[in-house]
Amino acid sequence: MSATTLQIPTDADDLPGLLWLPEDLDQPVPGLVVLQEIFGLSTYMQQRCADLAARGYAVLAPQLFARLDPPVVGIEDGEDFQVWLEEGMALTSRVPWERAEADAIAAIGALRAHGAVDSERVGLVGFCYGGGLAFSAAASAAEEDRPVSALVSYYGSALPTLLDRAAAVDVPSLHHFGTADAFIPLEQVERIRGAVTAGGTREQVRFVLHQGAGHAFDNPHPGLHHAGAAEAAWQQTLGFLAEALPVRY
Repeated sequence: MSATTLQIPTDADDLPGLLWLPEDLDQPVPGLVVLQEIFGLSTYMQQRCADLAARGYAVLAPQLFARLDPPVVGIEDGEDFQVWLEEGMALTSRVPWERAEADAIAAIGALRAHGAVDSERVGLVGFCYGGGLAFSAAASAAEEDRPVSALVSYYGSALPTLLDRAAAVDVPSLHHFGTADAFIPLEQVERIRGAVTAGGTREQVRFVLHQGAGHAFDNPHPGLHHAGAAEAAWQQTLGFLAEALPVRY
């Protein structure tokens, strides 16, 4: 399934995004804004978007690194894992968080405005850098009285710094973390759990710990991937979305 380019109106010129639409559209469908890892919209990220579109969702992935000079869509893993990792972190550091969040919120608006999308049923899915960004954007959307319909956050790397916004994210949510995450220690993960679930009182928030999985376990790179956790998390994600944001056939 191939994507087309959609220009996303923002307060700082249009931002390109990649849009996947399900086949045989005959009625508006729910939408998902997918927010990238530190490696941008790599082949892996684009495949995840295509997978979601194949399930019946309209999927928009804003190219958050398009504002860089030169613009970047995504970087593929090379032979040197550490160099690749450092390159991704450097790219992310060059995009102000406030700018990335504003672009994520603009992407939500652009997807809601698309003729193929049910504007009342748009959610967020984010991975790593994008997982924290999705959480932050969900908080801002709620504060603007335009809450998203669902949130899926894979090991949101910025979440430890965003817990003061947790009260605003009162929507059906699914959080994935690994118990062997060297970037977000388990003690921090448990603090995140307490904040996003409001001490376990938010029944609409699911929090899943994947035993033995490290950070970015869904990424297929051998230095990151945990096959069992990736498959389990993906099936849980699809099941959660089917409940929180069902596709109507």
